[in-house]
Amino acid sequence: MADKSEHASGRADIAAAGPPPDAWQAEADIVVIGSGATGMTAAIVAAEAGASVIVVEQEHDIGGHAITSGGNVPLGGGTSAQRQHGIADSPELLFRDLTDWSVVEPNGFPDYRYNDREIVRAFVDCNVETFDWLVAHGVVFVDKAPDAQGGNAVGNSAPREMHCAVSHWPMVQTGLPADPKEQATRSSGNGLMRPLEAAARQAGVRILLRHRMVGLYREAPTAGRVLGIAVDHAGARLAVRARRAVIIGTGGSTGNVNFRRMVDPRLTEEYCGLAGMPWSDQDASGELAAMAIGASLWGMYNQVGEFGFNLTKPAAIGCQYGYQNLRWYPGSAVFDKAGSIGLPVRDWQDVITVNMLGQRFYAETGPGFTTNNYNSLDPYTQGSWRNANNIVFRPNNWLNAAMAGIGDGHNGGGPIWAIFDADAVRREAWVTEAPHVDRAGGFFFGADTLAELADKIAMRYQRMRMPPENLERTVARYNGFVESGTDEDFGKPRPLHKIATPPFFAAWASPVIHDTRMGLRIDARCRVVDLGGQVIPGLYCGGESAGGFSQHGLARAICQGYIAGRDAVHRSRDASPATGSAD
Repeated sequence: MADKSEHASGRADIAAAGPPPDAWQAEADIVVIGSGATGMTAAIVAAEAGASVIVVEQEHDIGGHAITSGGNVPLGGGTSAQRQHGIADSPELLFRDLTDWSVVEPNGFPDYRYNDREIVRAFVDCNVETFDWLVAHGVVFVDKAPDAQGGNAVGNSAPREMHCAVSHWPMVQTGLPADPKEQATRSSGNGLMRPLEAAARQAGVRILLRHRMVGLYREAPTAGRVLGIAVDHAGARLAVRARRAVIIGTGGSTGNVNFRRMVDPRLTEEYCGLAGMPWSDQDASGELAAMAIGASLWGMYNQVGEFGFNLTKPAAIGCQYGYQNLRWYPGSAVFDKAGSIGLPVRDWQDVITVNMLGQRFYAETGPGFTTNNYNSLDPYTQGSWRNANNIVFRPNNWLNAAMAGIGDGHNGGGPIWAIFDADAVRREAWVTEAPHVDRAGGFFFGADTLAELADKIAMRYQRMRMPPENLERTVARYNGFVESGTDEDFGKPRPLHKIATPPFFAAWASPVIHDTRMGLRIDARCRVVDLGGQVIPGLYCGGESAGGFSQHGLARAICQGYIAGRDAVHRSRDASPATGSAD
């Protein structure tokens, strides 16, 4: 289980590293922080360009959030895969897609309006080259046409999503390889990161696992070049010198409670089921270290805009980590931390969701936020005001209602519980014991009566007792709606199933935080920029720790790693201002 005190601390140990040391314990031309999609790509590019490279990774293995992902890589602009399947695309078409102010979701939120055009321009111009680079470095894509599966703010005009074949490596979710019959057709982040790891080692990249960056060294506290990093390894503090540049690929900030609340005060500590954890955290370490030496943040709207999968409904209940596209199983190296597999919900008619007081708050079948993808808008004309007019307004407020709280003056909505009975267990074919649910961690409870169930619900985030009479009253009222066929409170489409057959269950069903789309300000070359708009010499960043780009996931992380690794070798001594630096 995630440690509450660590998350609440906001990583107070991350700060400026202080004056440069008299002696360095290790050194390389390029030092990369993080071994995910950004960091590993940057390391390979730099090493193959002739630089010596050290990658520091705080976890026990490489891969970051990328290796836990679905392996969906939206690279377009006219890739060889697109051309092979007759798909018309170009960098210009992709750029216009990803900066189109007129695209909005059914709840009115825009997907692309607040993107930094300089960053997007650099991204689209290297899509084709990056795709070819991945193929040349051992990444095998599922043999089918680019599609829209898994796309998230990837542009409306052309299918661009490619899928990394899981191949033969043991999957981090299970500890086992995929079925041989699926290894060429199933998509997984495994199929991205293991080939890149092999390529990095072949290129001579030195990878230091269980080395946690705790600060950046700069010539002066907020001036001069970045010289290296301070690292904690098994309690020992080490100084690692970067002769040319440091590249931040630490993976974002949504796992850091205090940091994420800068943009959304509701996201208090009970939202503890971050997607990708417990394999890797998004602890804001890169952002905090860079801010401590003067770096600026960027693109905060893209984090709180209600589009995409920054915040999702849980797709599995009764577990801490209920993200819709990731399950943890016994055999995984981190299953002891994950606690349980979770119960995947096929039909939200089988449960009701209640707050910590045992009261319903919204229709259980209500959707999460939606996102733009290929052909989401049809008809579609880039930049046309008619695009928004053609949207049928449909608020999707389950998430907002869940986080509204109980009116006691606290931020955050508190725990959300899915309540169901033995009949629902039978319909869904659930198993209500370990390892499928996490009773030991306080994420699942069962009892013979509703009153007893309410009394049993006690865990670290349930800040007050659930009144048994509230839960009994809520269920009785809902059962009445099943009889009448009308949900008079929240308009759930024809409630289907009573909750009446013991035993009764309460399963953790709180919103899940997914990815980070705000972060450090960078320029087109992925150089970090300070509060005065000036480049910080010798410091780069990409992926989920960089701001200014609304697109989810792997493509932006890989492309920005590619750009940063190349620039750090060839032009890292240039410290020109950020404005107009895309030369």
